[in-house]
Amino acid sequence: MTLGLSLLRALKNHGAQEIFGIPGDFILPLFQQMEESKILPLITLSHEPGLGFAADAAARMHGGIGVAAVTYGAGALNMVNAVASAYAERSPLVVVAGCPGAVESHAGLLLHHQVRHVDSQWRIFQEITCDQVRLSDPATAPADIARVLRSCREFSQPVLIEVPRDMTLAPMAEVPVLDGSPFSQDAVDECAAEWLARIQAARQPVLVLDVEVRRFGIEAQVAELARRLQLPVLTTFMGRGLLAGDELRRGVQLHGTYLGVAGDAQTTALLDESDLPILLGAILSDVNFGVSAERMDFRRTLIAAHREVRVGHHIYQNIPLAALVAALLERVPAAAPYAASTLPPQPAPPTGLVADDTPLCAGDLSRALNDRILAHGPMPIVSDMGDCLFAAMELLPTLLVAPGYYATMGFGVPAGIGVQVATGERSLILVGDGAFQMTGWEIGNCPRLGLDPIVIVLNNQSWEMIRAFQTQSQCAALGDWRFADLANVLGGRGHRVTTRMEFKAALDAAFAERGRFQLIEFMVPPGDSTPTLQRFSAGIHALRARAAVAG
Repeated sequence: MTLGLSLLRALKNHGAQEIFGIPGDFILPLFQQMEESKILPLITLSHEPGLGFAADAAARMHGGIGVAAVTYGAGALNMVNAVASAYAERSPLVVVAGCPGAVESHAGLLLHHQVRHVDSQWRIFQEITCDQVRLSDPATAPADIARVLRSCREFSQPVLIEVPRDMTLAPMAEVPVLDGSPFSQDAVDECAAEWLARIQAARQPVLVLDVEVRRFGIEAQVAELARRLQLPVLTTFMGRGLLAGDELRRGVQLHGTYLGVAGDAQTTALLDESDLPILLGAILSDVNFGVSAERMDFRRTLIAAHREVRVGHHIYQNIPLAALVAALLERVPAAAPYAASTLPPQPAPPTGLVADDTPLCAGDLSRALNDRILAHGPMPIVSDMGDCLFAAMELLPTLLVAPGYYATMGFGVPAGIGVQVATGERSLILVGDGAFQMTGWEIGNCPRLGLDPIVIVLNNQSWEMIRAFQTQSQCAALGDWRFADLANVLGGRGHRVTTRMEFKAALDAAFAERGRFQLIEFMVPPGDSTPTLQRFSAGIHALRARAAVAG
């Protein structure tokens, strides 16, 4: 077996379901083996940033690993932002990058696509991947590939596999699938016992769920733990969409998403006033917890994330989240019929859009989509960064994929392509006009790929997130690009809507037609934003003003 074929089989055996790729000369031999072997389907896009976002989103959806294959230098370095996003948000992405062969590397000439040194690509990716390997020795390559792919799965973060151009056809043995890294079950048991003792002693414990719960495939187990503990449950900003299914939510006291100063007061108080927050799989970021009116004291918090568990001043190293949840379930008996929550219900998301000639406002987006979810059930929603993500915070429970922490623009459209490739389900993409200008043109690949997502472009002709935090900014203006007209040229169908009635009709038409992508250009005036973004920006301004006075 060749090195290339062995690598492709290893990717499949470790959970890859497809490869997103853009060819280039340093990786062309591997692309030829991809096409001839058909071990994994190859999906090509137009630009490497979109490639990375699509592979990231596919991994988030199917629970395996995402794969992006690119050429040396110009290809791999073009993907740095997307890989950095996956690293920050703990998404298992494998970057397969070409690199020079041994003869080329030692020829004494600068190579095309080379930056400073022939190893510049490697050094840059060391900062944004959790493990790396260059397949320069077929004898050691199987063990190295196995190690790197295990790291990708165990840490749920990107890894780099460099394939020298002259090594793809070298003979190589099959790559084993390694067992998980060893950990101390005694430490897990001790940790679980200490957690339960603290939970039993607490007056107002609250369970807070974040992205690692889905990354490690333990949503059902965490839902069962929440039922048995009978604690109020919140998701973080990043964890919005967890426990979206009816079966998962049944018997769970799910009280919405913690948005701090931007959220509902009763929901916010559950965490801010808790004497024992229990954070499962949480990234301790500013978007998740920096919006708290009071600085969180993590010494009084139970935290399990990134193979580490904190209990006050105690830190347990190398504790997998799944192992901790399993140990807790062993110690907590199943509850008899689940008691109803004694907490007041969270406010109902906005619904009931009146289809009249009223001009659209940003708040109408979530209202209309909630009507759709009520009538037809949850759907996979992909959101870019900006006001569209705050609109997603106003939706009824449904599956959501978004770059909530790293907050990069340009994620939405290519990620929506990745979601439909991974699931076979039509995705609904929410994106602002600024982000669409960056990567929205990947939508032109949909006719060739047989995909038909629905894209809603929230067009206020500005970077409204910039304007929300600096109202006098002149650099936020974008102009009117008339995206709906361009959609028709690219092989889709465009709808430009300015009233509630037009939006309702466009949504109905978009969902009714299959086989081509739909783009709804949702026109709102500059300066308008969703109620959630308005509360968020007002809260952040208030927190900053308070900090300035205190300082």
